[in-house]
Amino acid sequence: MQRLISFVTLAVLGGLGWLFLQDGGLPQLAVPTGQPSAGNEQTVPTSSFPNASQQPYQPASIGGRAPAPQNAANNATIRIASFNIQVFGNTKAGKPYVMQELADIVNQFDVVAIQEIRSQNEYLIPNFVQLVNRSGRRFDHVIGPRLGITTSKEQYAYLFDTQKIEIDLQSVYTVSDPDGLLHREPLVATFRTRVDPDQAFTFTLVNMHTDPDVVAQEMDVLAEVYRVVRRAGRGEDDIILLGDFNADDRHLGRLGQLPGIMPLIAGVWTNTRQNKQYDNIIIHQPSTTEYAGRSGVFDFMRFKNLSLQQAIQVSDHFPVWAEFSVYERDSAGRIASRRLFGR
Repeated sequence: MQRLISFVTLAVLGGLGWLFLQDGGLPQLAVPTGQPSAGNEQTVPTSSFPNASQQPYQPASIGGRAPAPQNAANNATIRIASFNIQVFGNTKAGKPYVMQELADIVNQFDVVAIQEIRSQNEYLIPNFVQLVNRSGRRFDHVIGPRLGITTSKEQYAYLFDTQKIEIDLQSVYTVSDPDGLLHREPLVATFRTRVDPDQAFTFTLVNMHTDPDVVAQEMDVLAEVYRVVRRAGRGEDDIILLGDFNADDRHLGRLGQLPGIMPLIAGVWTNTRQNKQYDNIIIHQPSTTEYAGRSGVFDFMRFKNLSLQQAIQVSDHFPVWAEFSVYERDSAGRIASRRLFGR
């Protein structure tokens, strides 16, 4: 208990360093240590999977509704997703067909929380965002520090469509964990939809990848993370936890016992082999009335008619997603009028 109290006291506002943004109009928060070595920058060409089938897409029978192509999305909603891009590093970047599949996946959503970035190449994510934007969209990104208590370090990132979403740069931080209760501390950021600022949906995302060896402990700690982030959110009540929890919706520990907490992915597999549920999007149901009631697992294997072997090259996880109204709503579901952004 003493360790949890210490975590609550010190958990917030300790990790602003190492965050940076693509140079597409958003300023850099901090300069990373070191410079990319000469020749590391990679231009990722587009391509298709060798021998991939081009049969028409058939909706998955498991894992919830697959999202429609972006140009068919309802302008009254945004689609938030979480995606563990398994060992996302230089090996994947060297496979153009894999990178194109990943870009196509990101283009199905408006905000994507990414886990398991393993590369030390600072150009990996900016180059990937450029590939995503070949579709005509205007994504940008924010990325956190390299984290981990072992030699294997990972980064979190958020990719977001700047035509529909803006980020509050002052809100971006990595939760500080001086007692080492988490292997990889969450990356927190607050966003706002690009509608009338007085009515725009503002929300805070908490991006998390638990360690599979100590899942029960880390799920308990996430209950404290939720409380701390909510108290530090300048009145923001829409706190959305998302990521790879290495736990299904029935084993969320103390986090799942908090009043009103609701996992939006329940009773379905989220991994590519379709035998485990790891990933989720978790909201506080009484607060986040902006949830539109639509969520699921994006089975990109069926969407792109890939074989299991081809899909595994993309990731051993499917993205999970949920739709939310672009307008802030009160507890009764009515459009609310308030302006918290940038305070």
